Order: sequence, then C-alpha cells, then structure tokens
Amino acid sequence: MRLKSIGTIYSPFSDLEDMPIQPASALGVIGRVVLKPEFGEGLKDLEAFSHIILLYHFHLASGYNLIVKPFLDNEPRGLFATRAPRRPNPIGLSVLRLEKIDGLTLHVSNIDIFDGTPLLDIKPFVPAFDCPPDVRIGWLSDKLDDVKGSRSDDRFLDSPLDNG
Repeated sequence: MRLKSIGTIYSPFSDLEDMPIQPASALGVIGRVVLKPEFGEGLKDLEAFSHIILLYHFHLASGYNLIVKPFLDNEPRGLFATRAPRRPNPIGLSVLRLEKIDGLTLHVSNIDIFDGTPLLDIKPFVPAFDCPPDVRIGWLSDKLDDVKGSRSDDRFLDSPLDNG
C-alpha cells in the first residue's frame, strides 16, 4: 500500500502539548490547507460545501499501544475505541468548516491539526451520509461536556511501551 501527500495542513499549533484534541475544542481556530498544484483541479465544486473531512497522516506519531488512556478519560481503553493519534496506521480525521477557497488554498476553521501535517485526502461532509441515526458513543457518552476545553498533553508522545 502506498499513500502520498496531496498537500500540507497549516495551523497555529507547533507544540503537541496543549493542542485542541478535536475540532469541537478548537472553535474559531483558523488554519489553511494548501494542495499541491497537480491536485488543484479536484477542488472544483468544493466551495459549495460548508464543511469538509480531512484525512491526514499523524506524521509525528510512532508506534502504538493497543490499550491507551484517552484524553477525555483516565480509564484504560482499547485503541480502536478511541481517537488516539498513535495507531498501527497513523491516519487522522477532522471535520472542519470550509471558510473559502483561494486557488490551491483552503481556508478552514475549528482546526485541531499540528502545523505542517501531510494531507492525504479531502471529502465533502454530508450530514445525510456522515450522521447516521441511532448512534451510540460508548464510554464517551458522559464526556461530551468536557471536550470544548480539552487540550492534549504528553500521553501519546513516544513511549517505551510501543507495540509496533
């Protein structure tokens, strides 16, 4: 399997500690996504969408643990029941507000992504596709009030307990 970056994500976050942990904890934070020129034509019609899904490479993450303590909890949880950045395939996903497109630059808000992150893909956010009815959110059900002010810490920096 080979993935290649189609652009770069720019944000005000150059330190992993104290970053927002989700777009909901980054309300109003402005960023940019700059596509490589060979992908510019693919932006046609995207400006009509209010939100986009960015898929990106957690390029600073290495290794992983299958049991982690996620940012919103101190209980050990299975990795795949969290959005922890250190994963077997370090791929991130964020739904951001698309403010405008200027050439190859997408101006976005509510960004929770590290500055200089490689972009893998962009998809339009479509509530009818992306918000299924009757959703259960497991251990997070009593944590949602905590997300707005939540920031990252050092719990996912390199660890001698890496499984991968």
